[in-house]
Amino acid sequence: MGTLLHFKSLYLEAFDDCKPEFVVVLLKIYSFFCVLMLSMAIYAFLYRAFTGFEF
Repeated sequence: MGTLLHFKSLYLEAFDDCKPEFVVVLLKIYSFFCVLMLSMAIYAFLYRAFTGFEF
């Protein structure tokens, strides 16, 4: 739990003094998109691993 809070504080500090504001919004949207894609890839790999990698 402490590690997640540390990552959250690092994420929030990264955008403290960024200008212009629309770039900050785009970077935040992109970071959430990357997390979504990474989580889907991990899910797909684990699903394939547990079902035997049958195609």
